[in-house]
Amino acid sequence: MAKRDYYETLGVKRDASEADLKKAYRRLAMKYHPDRNPDNETAETNFKEAKEAYEVLADGQKRSAYDQFGHAGVDPSSRMGGGGPGAAGFGDVFGDIFGDIFGGSGGRRSGPARGSDLQYQLDLSLEDAVRGTETRIRVPARVRCEACSGSGAKPGTSPTACGTCGGRGQVRMQQGFFSIQQTCPQCRGSGTVIGSPCTDCGGQGRVQKTKTLQVKVPAGVDEGDQIRLAGEGEAASGGGATGDLYVQISLKPHSIFSRDGDNLYCEVPVSFSAATLGGSLGIPTLGGRANLKIPPESQSEQVFRLRGKGVRNVRNGAVGDLFCKMKVETPVNLTRKQKELLSEFDRLTGEGGDRHRPREGSWTGKLKSFFEDIVS
Repeated sequence: MAKRDYYETLGVKRDASEADLKKAYRRLAMKYHPDRNPDNETAETNFKEAKEAYEVLADGQKRSAYDQFGHAGVDPSSRMGGGGPGAAGFGDVFGDIFGDIFGGSGGRRSGPARGSDLQYQLDLSLEDAVRGTETRIRVPARVRCEACSGSGAKPGTSPTACGTCGGRGQVRMQQGFFSIQQTCPQCRGSGTVIGSPCTDCGGQGRVQKTKTLQVKVPAGVDEGDQIRLAGEGEAASGGGATGDLYVQISLKPHSIFSRDGDNLYCEVPVSFSAATLGGSLGIPTLGGRANLKIPPESQSEQVFRLRGKGVRNVRNGAVGDLFCKMKVETPVNLTRKQKELLSEFDRLTGEGGDRHRPREGSWTGKLKSFFEDIVS
């Protein structure tokens, strides 16, 4: 089967810069790395192809030869016994690319791989997020097999040293003038092989199970915050370190409040008479009831700020505010008497003109000017 064009594999143009190559490879490596796609042969193949393409194109001399002669110009069969640039497994000679993604070691690691991290979405009410809470969660994960204690070997037997790497988990490959140390393709870095697999886990050293965990949620967490539970992720195949569990916070919609950072927002219906004459209004807060003083002649959409009635920041302890937007409510379902009184009230305020209705007077003046301009 013919190899894909290296530029096509990385998804870059033929004049791509070194930075473009590195960015493209990093994106593909994050997507297809075996640590993130256990037991996925397609991802394994894609990772190998991307790795091989980057190793060639990132080298100036190899890239020049490839641009001139294609795959034939960089065929390493005469130097590596037909292995190819990416054939030695998942070891990655470019540690600077993987150093900040997979814990600082890149592909050049010895010993079994670490278990995968898991993520769990925890839906919280606004009250629980603001005050903090403790809750139980159930998480499906692959955990260490109890029958073989995670070794993968049948009880009564033990894994043996890998014959390919001598138990080191690494092999040294000669690539032209360079000697490259890579993860052993036989044992995949564990240094051991299993002759008699455990029947409970099939030699994987782990089994599928649903774990029940207690999660302590600190006060003040917000949408998207994560709580890390170390060692509660998936067990590794071959006895490596267990991954972590990241509990991601998601806030349920609230019937009264909306939240933006440490501040809370709500809309408060106010009667026409209360907005006109002023008064005091009881306002709900997450800490209890508060009184909001409404000045006379307040307008709809006016916002009032209650300091310190928001959320205490989970990191620095600062407390946000509560912002209340006033919504003047138009009376409905009026009786005849009420309508008569309102009509009389409207007549009396209309006689005062701009003195009682400044916005209406301003609007009327703008309309008059507008129509005069059209006529002229």
